[in-house]
Amino acid sequence: MLWTENITLRFGGVTALDNVSVEVRRGEILGIIGPNGAGKTSLLNVITGVYKPQRGRVYFKGRDITGLKPHQRITLGLSRTFQHSELFHSMTVLENIMVRLHPWTRGSILEKALWAFRAKRWEVEARERAEHVIDLLDLHEHRHSPIGALPPGIQKKVDLAGALAQNPEVVLMDEPMAGLSKEEKEDIVRAIIETSETMHTTMVLIEHDMEVVTDVCDRVVVMDYGKVIFEGPPHEAVADERVRKAYLGE
Repeated sequence: MLWTENITLRFGGVTALDNVSVEVRRGEILGIIGPNGAGKTSLLNVITGVYKPQRGRVYFKGRDITGLKPHQRITLGLSRTFQHSELFHSMTVLENIMVRLHPWTRGSILEKALWAFRAKRWEVEARERAEHVIDLLDLHEHRHSPIGALPPGIQKKVDLAGALAQNPEVVLMDEPMAGLSKEEKEDIVRAIIETSETMHTTMVLIEHDMEVVTDVCDRVVVMDYGKVIFEGPPHEAVADERVRKAYLGE
């Protein structure tokens, strides 16, 4: 349902992505792994419209979205989380989730100022969508807590909740386990699996923790120096000589 075709991305004389073609199948959890600097986040940024490639195309459900802006891709059904959660620390969990629904905001300036008609109906709908994902990810006790007062593991779950509130068909997650304790990682893993099973959401996961990747992902794509060097089941990736040399340093 999502694929890139011959993506090449350069920053000056540095080639971040070199002729990268990757496909994401409906309903799967796809892992993208590789050493630092392999081009993983650059690929996510191309898919979500943050970077524009010098060559290649991005397709979503058969549509060429290469020229669309990030907020346009969100409304089509592509959402993402970030390695370092892009949250407003003085705002509550509920408010942070509702902010992620801004691309769908309805109502004129006057309606918003008076909180009337379409603006009022939309805020009610946005709150319902936020409350739904709070229930899904078991964030009830933190609903009205400011983000800055919460531990990293909860902040990561709020970031995921904000992405899920957008009703995406595909969620792209950039290192959701980064900086978390073992217990926090287990909590995020449960959230990913439950989301995949209950919402039937397709998920793309950039991750360094190979234990998480082998436990969670249906397939993996391995990158090194901006190129795809392997694509297949996680257990085969671990045994592949190219992967062990590039990723495990063997």
